[in-house]
Amino acid sequence: MTLWRSQSFQTAAKKDGREDQVVKNATTIATHLIRRSPGVEPILSLGHLSHLTGTPYNMLRSVVRRDEPEPYRIFRIRKRPLENEKLRFRTIVVPAPWLMELHRWLNVCVLEHISPHSASMAFSRGNSIRDAAAPHCGARWLIKMDIMNFFESVTERQVFRVFEEIGYEPLVAFELARLCTRLGTRSTHAGHPRYRSSLNRMEIKDYSDPLMGQLPQGAPTSPRLANLVSRDLDRALTKLADERGFVYTRYADDLTFSSRETLNRTVIKSVVGAISGIIGDNGFSPNVAKTTVSSPGARKIVLGLLIDGDEPRLSREFKQKLRQHLYYLREHGPVIHAGRNGNATTFGLRRHVFGLLQHARQIEPAYGNSRLEEFAKIQW
Repeated sequence: MTLWRSQSFQTAAKKDGREDQVVKNATTIATHLIRRSPGVEPILSLGHLSHLTGTPYNMLRSVVRRDEPEPYRIFRIRKRPLENEKLRFRTIVVPAPWLMELHRWLNVCVLEHISPHSASMAFSRGNSIRDAAAPHCGARWLIKMDIMNFFESVTERQVFRVFEEIGYEPLVAFELARLCTRLGTRSTHAGHPRYRSSLNRMEIKDYSDPLMGQLPQGAPTSPRLANLVSRDLDRALTKLADERGFVYTRYADDLTFSSRETLNRTVIKSVVGAISGIIGDNGFSPNVAKTTVSSPGARKIVLGLLIDGDEPRLSREFKQKLRQHLYYLREHGPVIHAGRNGNATTFGLRRHVFGLLQHARQIEPAYGNSRLEEFAKIQW
């Protein structure tokens, strides 16, 4: 990414034969955008985006028009089952390679320069699971709630507003919103007012569609856009937490509230109700089945980390799992352990165990480094 400069832009535009008034208007728009959102790349039109990214214009226009077939690959992965529930799956929607590159460009050149709310701990540089768990250490009461279908609940209209607030012209913001969303299952959303457009007339006929898109879970831009859309939610929940003497953080769709105060279950029940109301007011739905409350004396875990001390710690279950991996790798070898563990290849097993070790090093460096030394001795 190169820093946008008005003089360089004007020189190049005039050399390309652009009219003076067009160049002047474009410069005014770009300058306003940069003042409003420093570091963001000016995008003046869909054609300009094509020039900046090297993506053919007709491919961009096709996505904005919602042409079929859509440029996404859809598959399902198994979710961790809840108690007394049947097998569950998560739908992953991956953009085509060229669209994936465009989304990555938008992340680097636009979205990375816009800060989410301070309570948001995921999908931002410098933040980690440890950072999300640390504010809750030593809590007496812990409330954990989950947003149902987090990405899919974010609509095209909300994404449009994010790009418009950044400073892009309405048409460009609309086209960027279309490029970052998809219609999803028409039969599912066709009757839901949340996914229907309230406009009776469209200025650009090719862009007309009675349905609004949603964020695809699997696109590079979806996490950051979901964070930016959730700024109002985070502000409202932070205000509630401050008023009730709680600490609030959000890691993607996981909401955590904690308090060191002496409270009773009546107070906790009212707080949970208020949280649910705010979630609903902001266009999301709480996943009631995953709401948990931990009272004083109970074991408290946030994002898989123990928070009963001064700092987050690895859980006993995590350490046991890592210890078993290293034992079986040492005693039986990678090939046998991969087969018994359900890994298709030893390479996949090695990546999995190494990821666990890196997580351990991040949370408890001394423990993680000692286990990494054992891992290094294994003959792969």
